[in-house]
Amino acid sequence: MSVLDRFRLDGKRLFITGGSRGLGREMALAIAEAGADVILVGRDADSLARTADDIRARGRQVWTIQADAGTAEGCARACAEGLALGPIDILINNIGGRRVNVPIEDEPLEVWRELMDLNLTSTFLCTKLIGGAMLARGQGGRVINIASVSGLIANRGVGGRHYETAKAAVLQFTRATAADWAPRGVTVNAILPGGFMTEPNQRWARETPEIIRAFEAQVPIGAFGQPEDLGPLAVYLASEASRYMTGAALVIDGGYTLW
Repeated sequence: MSVLDRFRLDGKRLFITGGSRGLGREMALAIAEAGADVILVGRDADSLARTADDIRARGRQVWTIQADAGTAEGCARACAEGLALGPIDILINNIGGRRVNVPIEDEPLEVWRELMDLNLTSTFLCTKLIGGAMLARGQGGRVINIASVSGLIANRGVGGRHYETAKAAVLQFTRATAADWAPRGVTVNAILPGGFMTEPNQRWARETPEIIRAFEAQVPIGAFGQPEDLGPLAVYLASEASRYMTGAALVIDGGYTLW
């Protein structure tokens, strides 16, 4: 097998939450281009349809599940519908977000719980259900958790510390699950994106431009990343090329966390 062949994903099937927009869309497109079929989970029917069309244009099969995987009920339903389609080889737990800019002392408990479910519980449930099915098949698998550099630092000038808390927990969940599942052939790794101009960050840029400008000024490369920059890393972690890597936390942030 050649080096490039080790990155091929022919005959594999991906299940990705938040797969119709932003970073999720670019990872789904990249993995489809590498040969895998794709199950997209998202809330918005139009964006699901557009991304599905783009995957079909790459010659791959695609299924869409319209569900709010940020809730326990929606997440469990999406996983059940995905597993009913057949074996899943690759899981990307992608959904998440800060959503609100609120100081700790003012954040209502119900908002904290809702956003911890979005950023952390969804990762646990999908890993339990989809990853658990990989274990039961006994043919290995790949779990990729999308954490954040916010799991390593406290971002300046912004509230909503549920986000930093949940993403740090995703990192430790990744490590612990990787240790448990390594002997059974399922690898579990995390990607830690820094600043990427996704739709939520475009909204932050409109509402709090000073925060976005300050963040970008501290990126050694000098600019935010583009969503498509994440695709090759996702392909690597999904493929045979990363066979010997598990429990890793791969930072992709233009050097932001170096300072």
